Amino acid sequence: FVAIAEEGSLTAAALRLGRSLQAVSRGLQTLEATLGATLVVRTTRTSQLSEAGERFYARVKAVLADLEIAQTELAEDAKRLTGTLRINAPTLFGPQYVVPLIAEFLQRHPDLRAAVSLEDEFSDPASSGADVTLRIGAPSDSSLVARKLADVRRVAFAATSYLAAYGTPRTPGDLASHACVVRTGVPHAHRWRFTARTGKEITVTVAGRFESDQVAAVNAAVAGGLGIGLAAFWQIRDAVDADRVRIVLPDYEPAPMPLCALWVRPRRMPARTRLLIEFLAARLAGEKL
Repeated sequence: FVAIAEEGSLTAAALRLGRSLQAVSRGLQTLEATLGATLVVRTTRTSQLSEAGERFYARVKAVLADLEIAQTELAEDAKRLTGTLRINAPTLFGPQYVVPLIAEFLQRHPDLRAAVSLEDEFSDPASSGADVTLRIGAPSDSSLVARKLADVRRVAFAATSYLAAYGTPRTPGDLASHACVVRTGVPHAHRWRFTARTGKEITVTVAGRFESDQVAAVNAAVAGGLGIGLAAFWQIRDAVDADRVRIVLPDYEPAPMPLCALWVRPRRMPARTRLLIEFLAARLAGEKL
């Protein structure tokens, strides 16, 4: 069920689990019959969680995260880890989320060392020598092994001062009459795509007085009242909590992006790398990114 929820279809879940589509379908039917509830609404192309499925997934995912931590701790007791872990992560996400987790992991393993490199441009692990590369977004290199660690929510947001002066958009189409702060250097930078709660996709063309190729600059400009912007929720959560900025268009959000751990498929993965990936997966599963 968790594989179906995370992969978005029974076929993709079957591939992830190494099982037949029929076995996955029968397993889901058995689970739904046991619980007496429809967990997954199936169509010819996709499988979406029902409201009951969403609630059940949140509970089950937390339980599985605790189980992974318990398994990791047992494995840690069985073998003392040594050597150096080389980790590559994005410049903003790394210090805020990755480094604290690496520090916790190193506390558990006093003979381990870590070397962390931070950059926003993707570096091929084969050439950079990174044991684990963390990236937000679907991996484009099919030769790498990828494990999804979490979903990263994206939202439209604006400063409270801007909304007080210019009003709050109700639909994506309203953005045509608003100033928007655009991040350049990405494909279709001025075309923002939203997904309604009904599943319908809406694309709008935006413009404004400020744009930048740096995420931090875009977020700062929005916080400064220059218009409406798009950001990963984790980047602006503190500002939202402090009511400096507010999320707009809550019923229309861009599709979430996966946070993935990437690595070169080795003949034999070192225990320190395998356990780090398991540790990150368990810890990040409960984060509201």
